[in-house]
Amino acid sequence: MKKSLLFTYGLLIALTLFTALISKSDFLSNSVILLIMFFSAIKFLLVAFQFMELKKANPFWRLSLSFVLGLLVLVIVLIK
Repeated sequence: MKKSLLFTYGLLIALTLFTALISKSDFLSNSVILLIMFFSAIKFLLVAFQFMELKKANPFWRLSLSFVLGLLVLVIVLIK
């Protein structure tokens, strides 16, 4: 298996565990929610670019996906 795939997989596991740990904290301030959303967006981009081969796609699709993801995270954070 490629080292980059194993590294990405390990990073996904680490981000998931860290997100689970901070979500169990006694207080859920806006900064914790923002951090959880940021980690979720990073995990989404890692899966899309590494495992779904989006890194080989047309730049339009890469840019539009990143834009829509940023917009979605922004809307969710602003609603909270």
